[in-house]
Amino acid sequence: MRALTRVGWFFAILFGLSAPFWLSGYRLYQFSQVLIYAIALLGLNLLTGFNGQISLGHGAFFAIGGYGAAILIVKLGLPYWVAIPAASVVCFIAGFLFGFPALRLGGLYLALATFALAVATPQLLAYKGFDALTGGSQGLQVLKPTAPFGWPLNVDQWTFLICLASTGTLFVLARNLLNGRVGRALIAIRDHPIAAEAMGIDAALYKTICFGISAFYAGVAGGLDAVAVGFVAPESFGLPLSLAFLVGIVVGGLASIGGALFGALFIEFVPNYADQLTVFLGENAKALPGAIYGVLMIVMMAIAPTGVAGLVRSMVRMMRSSGRT
Repeated sequence: MRALTRVGWFFAILFGLSAPFWLSGYRLYQFSQVLIYAIALLGLNLLTGFNGQISLGHGAFFAIGGYGAAILIVKLGLPYWVAIPAASVVCFIAGFLFGFPALRLGGLYLALATFALAVATPQLLAYKGFDALTGGSQGLQVLKPTAPFGWPLNVDQWTFLICLASTGTLFVLARNLLNGRVGRALIAIRDHPIAAEAMGIDAALYKTICFGISAFYAGVAGGLDAVAVGFVAPESFGLPLSLAFLVGIVVGGLASIGGALFGALFIEFVPNYADQLTVFLGENAKALPGAIYGVLMIVMMAIAPTGVAGLVRSMVRMMRSSGRT
């Protein structure tokens, strides 16, 4: 399994480094979105998959990161490489503070609280009193970054490489975090909270920190999304985005780092290709994309109830057992 994982990551990195030189601008934009979603899904998986806290409102932290970066770039004139980390730190603080009332909630009650956060955030962003800062319902236009030092890279190529470097860094940090003491504490709290506290683990502290880290990842993804798209608006961060994140971690595989990439590919490309069928079949197929999306989710859960990452692990175990026999 470790050898297969290393081979998979090797080819993923090889594809990522070579993609800017043979993919079209539109495909680079799509794969930039995949990397952005993978960061957000990994953050949500840290919270839900590894720590057991259900969140239906991660689109709100994604929005805070996106708007925070956009405001710092547009209003204050900061470069993107300063604005995105700064907005992500704000997201960490927001997530950490939200984690305190979340300590009193659990299961469906926590899910409902985060659901309310996802519903309220777009309305707050569109509030007229904040128009001078957020641009109101019209949003903010963000200039896309250009390659430094005169490098012969266009905007799409450079944006993809920024997303690739950010994704790689955050995935390595998440792996190191989970392989250390903090990761073991998070999993212990998820599996046996009473036993974890009896062993001296401060469950309240670790839960709030996990919420903050998860929000930080969502903030980085939101800031990168603002830069990649070049525009932020309240309707871009509605409830469907938070639900798409939840779909992504379930399809990719809960409690799996690599599953975030599978989930990101699913939520980026499946709706896109389903929409193309509407163009091909005409006006009579307007409802078809949603139906295809729903049917594919049902099929995925029937084939791989533990997600794509779990399916891969099961296939590897079957191959090893058949090889022994």
